[in-house]
Amino acid sequence: MGVIDVQCPPSSYILRKSQPLRRNITTRVHCVQASMGDSFIRPHLRQLAAYQPILPFEVLSAQLGRKPEDIVKLDANENPYGPPPEVFEALGNMKFPYVYPDPQSRRLRDALAQDSGLESEYILVGCGADELIDLIMRCVLDPGEKIIDCPPTFSMYVFDAAVNGAGVIKVPRNPDFSLNVDRIAEVVELEKPKCIFLTSPNNPDGSIISEDDLLKILEMPILVVLDEAYIEFSGVESRMKWVKKYENLIVLRTFSKRAGLAGLRVGYGAFPLSIIEYMWRAKQPYNVSVAGEVAALAALSNGKYLEDVRDALVHERERLFGLLKEVPFLNPYPSHSNFILCEVTSGMDAKKLKEDLAKMGVMVRHYNSQELKGYVRVSAGKPEHTDALMDCLKQFY
Repeated sequence: MGVIDVQCPPSSYILRKSQPLRRNITTRVHCVQASMGDSFIRPHLRQLAAYQPILPFEVLSAQLGRKPEDIVKLDANENPYGPPPEVFEALGNMKFPYVYPDPQSRRLRDALAQDSGLESEYILVGCGADELIDLIMRCVLDPGEKIIDCPPTFSMYVFDAAVNGAGVIKVPRNPDFSLNVDRIAEVVELEKPKCIFLTSPNNPDGSIISEDDLLKILEMPILVVLDEAYIEFSGVESRMKWVKKYENLIVLRTFSKRAGLAGLRVGYGAFPLSIIEYMWRAKQPYNVSVAGEVAALAALSNGKYLEDVRDALVHERERLFGLLKEVPFLNPYPSHSNFILCEVTSGMDAKKLKEDLAKMGVMVRHYNSQELKGYVRVSAGKPEHTDALMDCLKQFY
């Protein structure tokens, strides 16, 4: 058998032919070289900081030494009521999990059209809204082009921009977390960014973008991506239908919060027809699983359950806000979402507070970013979750 041995010293390759080779004889290449794998990676990705996700129940259980049911998870804005019962039934009765899913998610898009009042040809479904954020950037941004980010906000925008080799221009929000529209206009004129990502209600503070501010930004020569992951809790109507009027607007939605399907990863977006054509071309063909589509369809079939759960979470959010206001070292901000951002005051360290609560089995969110290092975010849960949180907080005063 013909063998080519390639021995790899640090600075060069030495090719040694051990036997003459004949056609159709298998060759074997052996190479020993330390740390060459990363040379294949795109240079900008070698500097990429990994996204810091929230830990799931099973990992938290092992770390904290507690059963999952003994952990109060208020750190990821998940829906603690879970999906409608129809979802579990539908998942148990899946007929063809061994067949690839419909690449166009036709049934789900038709159901979403009925749910939203926007025709299905404007709607594209993704493996969570996160996939659509990345898809938009891959379709819109050439390496080196820029986006506008308005911190503090959802950190996935900056992360995906880095993955796609894009630049980020940060236009910080005002002290009340409203947008600095005048500064955005200046940046658009001077820097010529390609798109801006806006969240309404905003994560992490729960503020909403006023219609006047949104209209001003839509008049600018920039693609506006409006993330409405939490819109159901706001009392404000979605702007999905606006994509028929504004060709520079994309609106993103999700089943994670509204329908309790965070673990099945189903999101969707409304796009102008002039843009969605290219999204269809670039998206992965089987991006939404059979299980995800089945679950989302089943969830939409029980609108009353979704409304009742939404109302329960909004009610608990308001109750939680009132209780947090009574804590002497917390300053909670009014929220239109299913979470509340709290400034940690009176010399209390926000990170240590988060860690101490975790030791008690209550998880809240703390951020390492400069603008939020003195804050914690608390998700609205069930009444018993609020009670457990307040019992723990009372141990500090």
